[in-house]
Amino acid sequence: MTTWEYLTTPLLIHNTAAILNKWGKQGWELVQVVTGPEGGLVAYFKRPTGGGTANAGLSAAEAAARQFEGQQ
Repeated sequence: MTTWEYLTTPLLIHNTAAILNKWGKQGWELVQVVTGPEGGLVAYFKRPTGGGTANAGLSAAEAAARQFEGQQ
């Protein structure tokens, strides 16, 4: 059975393709884009779970989330 890990990140309109390509190169598949609770877009990604380098994007995702939260 495949198990999944998930990631949410803000999607900045002026840099959408770069953001999506960055996560795609790290193995994340875009699932959905929705309007966030405070406006703006939020992208939802998933990928199969795994160890080692498969989780390399998680610290970057956490840093992006902290940066986004600090801007509001």
